[in-house]
Formats: sequence, structure tokens, C-alpha cells
Amino acid sequence: MTRNAAISLTRVAVIVGSVLLVEILCQRKIISPLVMIPPSEMATSLWRLFKTQKIWDDIAQTFSTVALAFVLSVTVGFALGAIIHALPRVRRAVDPLLASYYSIPFFVFYPLLIALFGLNTIPLIVIGFVFATAAMVISTLTGLDRVPRVMTKTARILRLSPTRAVWSVTLPSAAPYLFTGLKLALAYSFIGVIAGEFILSGGGLGFSIAYAYNDFDSQTMYALMMFVLVIAVVMNGALHLWEQRMLKKRARA
Repeated sequence: MTRNAAISLTRVAVIVGSVLLVEILCQRKIISPLVMIPPSEMATSLWRLFKTQKIWDDIAQTFSTVALAFVLSVTVGFALGAIIHALPRVRRAVDPLLASYYSIPFFVFYPLLIALFGLNTIPLIVIGFVFATAAMVISTLTGLDRVPRVMTKTARILRLSPTRAVWSVTLPSAAPYLFTGLKLALAYSFIGVIAGEFILSGGGLGFSIAYAYNDFDSQTMYALMMFVLVIAVVMNGALHLWEQRMLKKRARA
């Protein structure tokens, strides 16, 4: 068994073991049913929800919002990171702001966002975008800082065009850090949108979870929470596999 396979198997074992432990604790009433229902009941409730149209509408709304926030944050974050990296004075001014970026409680601005854009998906996209962009900027700066100088000098000696140098030297060297930025941007977009739906939306998975909580509907609430957790893990895992394949190709090259 290879090292990567062993790590993947251990990761799956930890997840499965944790779910089984929660199932046992819930079934034996060690965890009160008023606190949490067993994962098996969550799965059953989720299956029933999948037979209704509302959950598919919520999924479509949430995931389209997350996708827009993610694409915008990655595009803008990468562009800003490249510009800041190319301007050392701007970099020195911006670095302290980036370091303290996530200490700002962005949700306090939601009344302003509603006043500006109305009660629709735009404020949710803005919150997801604002949450995720800084992570991509920081990862881009880190990646560009890690490009070996000898590679840059070699590109100049070979008289590569700027575009060719970026595609052949800069991006491959910075790729591991850029993928970290992608994973963080996806996570923060998801967090921003789901959390925003609790207070800013009349639909979506976050809204449905909050509605079920207020209605004391534990079956629906925990089913949707489990669905969100599973989707987040699957998306992050897909990006991780893509990253590992890219690194293997890079190692062979």
C-alpha cells in the first residue's frame, strides 16, 4: 500500500468511526434525542426531503450563489494578488490589513447590503465573495513569493515572452499555493453564503435550516446540516484529489 493510499484510508476510517460513534451514543441515549438525532435518522429524513421539490430549489439557489461567489473571489483574488506582488510599496501597506482581515465581522454590514441591493441573492454573493477573496489574495502572494529566482533568471536567459514565462515558470511553481487558495476560497464562499442565508434570505439551505430550527423540526434541521457537511467534504476532497494529480504530473515532468 502506498503512502497516499494509507493516508486516504486513515481519513475515511476516522470519518466512518466518528459517525458510528455518534450513532451509538445517540441510539443508547447517552446523547439526548432533544440534543441530537442519530445519523441514520438524519439520512432517512434527508431521503424523504429529496422527494420534495423545495429541497431541490434550495440546493439550486445555494449552490448557484456559492459558485458565483467562488468564481468571483478566485478571479479577483488572483488578479489582486498578482498586482500587489508586482508593487512592493503597495505590498508593504496592504500586508498588515490582510493579516487582520478575518478579524472584521462582515455580517454587521448586512443591513447596508440589503439597503443597497435589496433582499435577493446579491448580498449573499457579496458576503461569500468578501469572505473568500482575501484567502485567494494571500495564497497568490505566498505562491508568487515561492517561485525560485533561478527559474525566473532562466526564463529571462531563454528570452521567454512574459506570457510564456507565466505559463511555463510562474504558475507551475506557485500551483501548490494557488490550490490552497482555491480550497480556502471554496470553504469561505460556502461559509459566507450558508451563514448569510440564515439572516439575509428567504430561501436556500441556510434559510431552511434556520426555519426548521425555529419550528423545532429537528429531523429536517439535522438532515440538512448533514447534507451541507457531506457536500462540503466532497467538494474539498475533489479539489484535493485534483491537486494531488497535478503534483504527480509535475513530479514526473
